[in-house]
Order: sequence, then structure tokens, then C-alpha cells
Amino acid sequence: MLTRRSMIVGASLAAIRPPQPKAEPSGPIRIVVPFAAGGSVDVIARLVQPGLQQRLGTAVIVDNRPGASGAAGAAAVAKAPPDGSTWLFCFDSQVLNSLIMPNLAFDAEKDFDPVLLIGTGPHVLCANPSRPYTTFANLVAAAKAKPDTITCGTGGSGGLTHLTALLLAKLAGIRLVYVSYRGGGPALADAVAGHVDLVSGTMAQVAVQLQGGGVRPLLQTGPARLPSLQSVPTAIEYGFAGFQAMTWWGAFAPAGTPPAAIGRFGAALAATLRDPPVMTRLTDTLQVTPLLAGPEDLRRFFRAQLELWGPVVREHGIKAE
Repeated sequence: MLTRRSMIVGASLAAIRPPQPKAEPSGPIRIVVPFAAGGSVDVIARLVQPGLQQRLGTAVIVDNRPGASGAAGAAAVAKAPPDGSTWLFCFDSQVLNSLIMPNLAFDAEKDFDPVLLIGTGPHVLCANPSRPYTTFANLVAAAKAKPDTITCGTGGSGGLTHLTALLLAKLAGIRLVYVSYRGGGPALADAVAGHVDLVSGTMAQVAVQLQGGGVRPLLQTGPARLPSLQSVPTAIEYGFAGFQAMTWWGAFAPAGTPPAAIGRFGAALAATLRDPPVMTRLTDTLQVTPLLAGPEDLRRFFRAQLELWGPVVREHGIKAE
């Protein structure tokens, strides 16, 4: 039988013990997309929304929170209750913001729990078709003959297309002139028009122009040649051992979200992404190589990205624009 003293002690402990988050939220689920509608992260969120609602049995709301290159929306998730009702869909800017923005309102590793690494996609270095370099080797020879004369458009200073071009140039021992644009679209448009010699872009950004001949692919940055770019060598094939520069997409939760909630949401998300119509859109339209890797894989991948790009950012003194 419980003594009166033990009952009092038990009640006191219960009173001071913080309430434990539930694995299943009582209300709707919110997916925060830290970008405006229409971008790849937003497309993925809206692509999986119906399947998640069906599998989780509750309303799923896509909440666009653009601003500060994705940092504003991420900050909102970092501050949200870790009860399984709020999730963050993001891509490579989640790593890069932590490297180029010194006054972030959150810690990109400590304030989020990884959920699912959705997939990756390589970058492609392309040239205007009128330029004389038809291969990456031709480009290297031309750049060494006349340093600081070949221009390369990127989707913004400190973005992954910019860092990829910087690192490739360093590995190849060449110097390019970088032209920063507000997004990959304007950079690609100027490359097609011949206003810049090169453009560094994601496969999703350049695919249409590659098919139409608007730009010429010189090199891709994935671990192996894409099926749609079988004639274009990878950076690894050019002798840059282990070099991979990948755009990636992932899902995170506020730190402290119960593992049961993360497991449930992650499983529903992975199952939805495996639905054939969703998978086709993911691979064919967005040019994503699906991985659907779990929390620990995403945690390791995120750390590896920090270790890869951190030295590049520091060497070139890159800060947020």
C-alpha cells in the first residue's frame, strides 16, 4: 500500500516534471517551406501533401515562410513546439546559411532533428554553344591560357552553384570570373543569350536548355553519370577523386520531437514518395535521385556537407549578400 508520504512525493514530482510531447498531434500537421511557392521544395511539399493526409489521417497544411534564403522559415520551425505538428522541408541552403550567416537565430544542427533525406541531384557546368570549349578539358586549357577572362554565372553568392564552381576551379587550377544572379533562372538565361560564357546550375534548372541545345554540358558533379547525361563525364572521372557537389532535399523536425512521431511521419513521407505518380514527378520533372534515407543517414549527410563547404566559404571569405 502507498504511504501518505510516498503519495505526496509522487504528486510533487509529477507537478514539476515537464509534460511529455505526444507522438501524434491532436490538430493539423504543418509543413513549413521556407521559400516562396513554385520552387523545388514547395513542389515536393505539395506533391506529398495528399498522400500524407491519407496516411496520417489528419489535415496537412503547406506553410510558405520565405525570407533570408530560407533562414526565416527554418527559425520558425526551430521555435515551434516539438510535438509532431510542425515539420521543415528544405534543401542545401539549410547547410549554407549556417556557414555564411553569422547571426542566425538557430543552430542548424542542434535545433533540428533529422527525419528523411529525400534525395539529391548533381550540378552541371555548362557553356554557351558558341564558345570554343566543348569539353571540361578544353575549358581548363582556355582558362589557363587566359586567366580571369572566362565568365561563369551562378545563382547567387554563397549559393551551392557558386561554391561548386569555386571548388571545381580550384581543383582544376584555373581562375574564372563569377557573375552572381538572383537565382538560377536569370543566370541560365544570360548563359543562353551569350552574356556569360558558363553557367553552374542544378540539373533541374538546366535540363530543358540542355535538351533544346541552349547550353552545352561540360561536366556533372554526381557520383556517377545520370541516365539522361550519359555522354557527360563526372568530376570524379576528370580526376577529382571523391568530388561530389549535390543539391539535396530533406525533412526535419524541431529538436526534441519524440522519436515515435519522427518515425511515423518519416515512414508516411517515404511511402508517399514511393507512390508511382509521385516518384515519376520527383525523378522526371525535378531531376531528383531519390534516397529516402532515415534520420541517422540525414544526420551524417548534413555533417559531411558542413565539412565539405565550410572550408570553401572560409577560404573565399563568403558572406550572405
